[in-house]
Amino acid sequence: MKKTSVPFRGTRAQEEELLKIIKELKDQPGSLLPIMQKAQDIYGYLPIEVQTIISDATGEPLEKIYGIATFYAQFALAPKGQYRISVCLGTACYVKGAQQVYDKISEVLGIGEGECTSDGKFSLDSCRCVGACGLAPVIMINDDVYGRLTPDQIPGILEKY
Repeated sequence: MKKTSVPFRGTRAQEEELLKIIKELKDQPGSLLPIMQKAQDIYGYLPIEVQTIISDATGEPLEKIYGIATFYAQFALAPKGQYRISVCLGTACYVKGAQQVYDKISEVLGIGEGECTSDGKFSLDSCRCVGACGLAPVIMINDDVYGRLTPDQIPGILEKY
């Protein structure tokens, strides 16, 4: 699957907000994780540009920041789309064909796990359970739930967005 890249669109105001937070927190022990969490709150994700700002302003090596960003599931290195698609791959959904539904979404949008379409419209993730096992297989697009899906239904559902 090819990686798509959405250009970084950080603003000067976002950078100033981040630098203010770094200035307030950087001298406190263990502040790197809270700084990164605040950065993700500001930008919505932690692209290399934001990691570099954090590195430059804190003096922490970029490799350490990247290591933290890739270790913890709470951090995203790619932006989330306007429409966040989550495919349940929990047991009930999986045995009823969720992987084929996931594969169809990936094929139609040209993106894989954790990626975002180049127009920023859709992002794709999998999850382990959405608590709707009776509707398996299930996807969520933002807060909209679609159940009892087959791969051939996917193009029509995506067209709505």
